[in-house]
Amino acid sequence: MPFMKLNRHLLTLLCLSALCSAPQAAEPAPLPTVTAVDLQRYAGAWYEIALLPNRFQKQCVADTQARYRLEGSRVEVINRCRTAKGEVDRTAGHAKVVEGSGNAKLRVTFFWPFYGNYWVLDLDEDYRHVLIGEPSRQYAWVLSRTPQMDEAQLQKLLSRAAELGFDRNAFQRTPQTQPLD
Repeated sequence: MPFMKLNRHLLTLLCLSALCSAPQAAEPAPLPTVTAVDLQRYAGAWYEIALLPNRFQKQCVADTQARYRLEGSRVEVINRCRTAKGEVDRTAGHAKVVEGSGNAKLRVTFFWPFYGNYWVLDLDEDYRHVLIGEPSRQYAWVLSRTPQMDEAQLQKLLSRAAELGFDRNAFQRTPQTQPLD
């Protein structure tokens, strides 16, 4: 009997040792952001042109928009979209700037206490188009100040996303058919 217990303990230790020495999944490469974002200029309406599909937007089939408004040290976030039934879905939250990021990294919540990363990865100098993503590369968006974006500009941002390690082929376009106002 003591021999069997010893064998079980030894087997358990061997299994734990094998698990600890198994190769770990590689950490994704660091994700660079733009140097700085002027939140006053960034505030306002943005239209979703393309995204990596995600579970928290699965109800949205068209006309996805985001509006940002400064509220002291926070940014108010209001996302709206059209559902398959033609209804407008609205979600409100807020974002906090990650200290030392030049306002390029935000932590956004729509359901406190849960926050997600919202990193500005590419932003044109006139604040007309932006690529947003997060370090795991599971979520990303291409946004524009207008409901339609020049195809060459969209392809440039999708190429930038691919350079940063996002799956370019997984991006889906968001139809912008009518304003939600």
